[in-house]
Amino acid sequence: MAQGPGAGRPAMPAMCPAVQEAYGPADLGSEPLFGGGFINFGHWRGADLGRPLTEADRVRSQQEMYRHALATLEPTQGLRAVEVGCGLGAGAAVALEEYGFAHITGMDIHPEQLARAEQRNARLLSGSSERLRFARGAAESMPFDDGSFDCLYSIEAAQHFRDLGAFAREAARVLRPGGRVVVASFFVPDADPSRPGRLAELLDTFATGLDVAHSVPELVGSLRDAGLTSVRATSIGASVWPGWDRWLSALWEPGTWPRNFLRAFDEGSLDYFTVTARRPARQS
Repeated sequence: MAQGPGAGRPAMPAMCPAVQEAYGPADLGSEPLFGGGFINFGHWRGADLGRPLTEADRVRSQQEMYRHALATLEPTQGLRAVEVGCGLGAGAAVALEEYGFAHITGMDIHPEQLARAEQRNARLLSGSSERLRFARGAAESMPFDDGSFDCLYSIEAAQHFRDLGAFAREAARVLRPGGRVVVASFFVPDADPSRPGRLAELLDTFATGLDVAHSVPELVGSLRDAGLTSVRATSIGASVWPGWDRWLSALWEPGTWPRNFLRAFDEGSLDYFTVTARRPARQS
């Protein structure tokens, strides 16, 4: 029998102070680094990086990150999905309008982000169709019944998760049999124990604890341990980091810490991945 929301689930963990600040009072999504209500580094494949980039280019790159990830879940017409770490809800709007989901639940741990998401998406929240809703919850403890969703996706949020094992177990629980998951974010590409220290040297977001130096082998292993199958990690760093650095060049001088994302990629300390998996269908 499916459990009710929260029944037997661990309590929602406290937010890391750096996360609470970045997505609360600091309102990261309002920074010129981002745009269009998205908060991701962008998928820049096909973009002309030899010319000055515009705000429209930047918004398009963030939309393309969602499209790249959501395409791995197709066919999606008429399905129910949850976005883990939905932020301002711009990606949920892309999922509804371009991929034909019947319903999207956007989940985020930060109440201020959820309030902004509801305000930004008032049009999609209005009316009788009820195709979109927002809910407060953590990746490690989701407030949903077992088997609630056909698909689960998470775009550039997993670097904030404190416990990948708990996330994987929750993902497996809330997916129906045969359900699919995709995670797109930046990870350490291997199990080298020196990587977290190196990233803290290069990048303030790792030094402050805003980002966690999870490795992609850790995520892959956690998903498999949770009973998910067909787990696959694909590097997309070549479509992320050069474009991100080209965009940053208009805002930050060479040698400043934000420009070190590309450096970390070039030296092998950090990469960007899409990780896909499936919950096995029921056996006959």
